[in-house]
Amino acid sequence: MPKQVIQLTDNKCKHAKPKAKGYGMPDGEGLSLWITPNGKKTWLLRYKAPYVSERSTWKFADYPASSLKAARALRVKYLELLATSIDPKEWQLEQDAKAERQKDNTLKHVATLWMEDKQRKAKANPQTSKDIWNSLENHIFPKLGKRPINELKPKLVAEVIKPLETKGSLELVKRLCQRINEIMAFALNEEIITDNPLAHIKGKFKAPSTTHNPSLEPKDLPLLMKAITSDKMAIPTRLLIEWQLHTMVRPNEAAGSRWAEIDLNNQTWTIPKGRMKKVGTSKQWEERKDHTIPLTPQTLAILNLMKPFSGHLEYVFPNQRDRDSKAGPDSANNALKRAGLKGKQTAHGMRTIASSTLNEEQFNPDVIEAALYHLDPNEQRRTYNRTDYFNQRCVMMEWWSNRIEEAATGNMSMSASIRSLRAVN
Repeated sequence: MPKQVIQLTDNKCKHAKPKAKGYGMPDGEGLSLWITPNGKKTWLLRYKAPYVSERSTWKFADYPASSLKAARALRVKYLELLATSIDPKEWQLEQDAKAERQKDNTLKHVATLWMEDKQRKAKANPQTSKDIWNSLENHIFPKLGKRPINELKPKLVAEVIKPLETKGSLELVKRLCQRINEIMAFALNEEIITDNPLAHIKGKFKAPSTTHNPSLEPKDLPLLMKAITSDKMAIPTRLLIEWQLHTMVRPNEAAGSRWAEIDLNNQTWTIPKGRMKKVGTSKQWEERKDHTIPLTPQTLAILNLMKPFSGHLEYVFPNQRDRDSKAGPDSANNALKRAGLKGKQTAHGMRTIASSTLNEEQFNPDVIEAALYHLDPNEQRRTYNRTDYFNQRCVMMEWWSNRIEEAATGNMSMSASIRSLRAVN
C-alpha cells in the first residue's frame, strides 16, 4: 500500500526550519518543498519525462515568491502537459524565453525596426520619416515606448491619445492611429505578436472634418499683405510666408526649402519629387518629375534677405530652436493666426488665392495646374502631354509676383523693400 502523503499547509511551509542536510516536504503528486541548509526554499516537481524511462526532478519556483496555492496550480498545469507527452520543464523554459523576447520587443524597439523596413522598401523621404518619428517621440513613446508591444490594449493607447482629441488636434490623432497600426501590422508579419488588438483604435476618436482650408478672396490680397507686413511678425517668418505665396507651393515644401535646391545662375528652385506631396497611384507617382519653379525678382530678393539668417545653413528657413532643422510645418499658420487671420486664411489656403487670381485673369488652366504641381485627371492626356509648361510658367509667375507687390502698396513687402533700395542705389 503506497505511503499516504500528508499535504502541506501555508503554516508548515512558512515555519519549516533548515537542517544540516537539504530535505523535502512532500505535498503529493510529485510536488514538494525543498529546504536547503542555508534556509532557501524551492518548489520541486518529480515526474517521469515523456519518451524516456528516467525520472526527473525540476526546481521550478522559489518560495515564498510562489505560494503553496500557486505551486499547486502549476502542478496541475504540468501534469496536464505530461498527459499529452509534453515535458513541462522544456515547455516552461520555452515560455520563459518567449516572455523574455517579448519583454525586449518594446513598442519603441519594434517601431525602430518598422521605420528601418519602411525606409528600405519605400525609400521614404528623410524629412517625412523624421516628421513621422517626431510625432511618435512627442506623443506616444513617453508613456508607451518602453512597454512590450504585446501588452498594448485599446484602452491603454486611447488614454494616451485622448488629450490630443480634447485639444482639437484631430488630424494628428488620425495620423498617430494610422502609424501605430502600421507598426502593429509589421509586428504581426514578423511574428512578434499573434494578433492586433489596435486594428480599430481610430474608432475611439472623432474623425477630422473634411473642411477646405480657409482662404481670402483674390480681391482681399491687400488685406493679407497688410497682415503679414506687421512689425510684430519675425522677419524670417514673414519671409517664409511671402516665399510660399510667391512660389505657390505647399507649407511643408516651403518650410523645407534648401539652399542646395536653389540655382541662382538659372534663377530656378528645384524641389526633388520625394519632397513633394505624393499624389495619384504608385505608377502615376513614378512618372512624375522634380518640381522646378522659375524664380522672379521678388523671390530672388527674399533669398537675398534670408542669406544673413541662414546662408551658412542647410535650410533657407531654419527652425528657430534647432538651426539644423527646417522651420516647423505650422510656423506660417501660427503667424497668420497671430496676425488676426484665424479662420480666414491658412498657409495652405494661399495656394487657393493664387489659383483663383490666375484663373480670373484667364491664364492657361494647364499652366496654373503645373505651377501647383497637380496631377492631370485625364489619364489619356497625361500619357501624351509630358510638358511642365516651364516657359509659360516663367511669364505667369512674374505676373503673380508683381500682383503681390502691387497688393502690398502702402504695406511694403520685404521683397519690394530690397528691390526699392537697389533702385535708389
